[in-house]
Amino acid sequence: MRYSLKQLAVFNAVADLGNVSLAADKLALTQSAASMSLSQLEKMLGQALFERQGKLMALTHWGIWLRPKAKRLLQDAQQIELGFQDQHLLCGQVNICASQTPAEHLVPELISMIDNSFPELRIGLQVRSTDSVVESVLDFQYDLGIIEGRCDDNRIKQEIWCRDHLIVVAAAHHPFAKQESVSITQLEQAKWVLREHGSGTRKTFDSSILHLLENINVWKEYEHVPVIRSMVERGQYLSCLPYLDVEKYIENGQLVALNVPELNLVRTLSFIWRKDMIENPLVDCIKREGLKMMKGKPTIL
Repeated sequence: MRYSLKQLAVFNAVADLGNVSLAADKLALTQSAASMSLSQLEKMLGQALFERQGKLMALTHWGIWLRPKAKRLLQDAQQIELGFQDQHLLCGQVNICASQTPAEHLVPELISMIDNSFPELRIGLQVRSTDSVVESVLDFQYDLGIIEGRCDDNRIKQEIWCRDHLIVVAAAHHPFAKQESVSITQLEQAKWVLREHGSGTRKTFDSSILHLLENINVWKEYEHVPVIRSMVERGQYLSCLPYLDVEKYIENGQLVALNVPELNLVRTLSFIWRKDMIENPLVDCIKREGLKMMKGKPTIL
């Protein structure tokens, strides 16, 4: 083989950052050395991998084709180096991007399990909305995503991890709080404080309720669940949140779960990854440990 791991590392960094200078800084190279490595790689392969747009570098179709294969080669090289260095078969770095509910309630336990069983497998974690998780995985920023609800993008593979459910909540002093059940018509008359568009929680809520109601009064939208909980507790608002996020607040009487028989708010929490990424034993290990972790837990959280 005429190309080197160094050349692939430069290609990968430029693809990630869109800039040769930034890629050189990331790899502790001079800009001229990075440019030379990239130029040599393109010459050896006989194809341009980037379109130069000033200082920005956009992948050509050949660059898009090469990107997942280069990432896998670099991951394997890192695993070989760390494996022989630390004498562990499963070692290296896996970067995960998770939406808010699994990141807060499930991922910490998963990371702890992996730390105990595979001490040389290091996990990076970023928390974003479900739409942002999907976009980040598609853009090769993360090896694995964890999302709420479905992903219909045909470039993504999805494996269900577990199921949870959302509930409609109000403050204990809200007029609906003392009712045995709440009708769809009453929900239409309420003021709502909801998660932002793009979040998995909002997608589940919208898909469950919008076909039943012509109008819903969304008073405020926020990214952070604690802000929403606090507003509902103190005001005359309703919200729809994961049960995992409000369980203890319902138990201590700060919030009340409303019974809305017409709504089905069960959803999936899933692992996602790019279809064109070659099998990665580190990612497979995380998924396997995640499924093991859910054994013995309720079917719906």
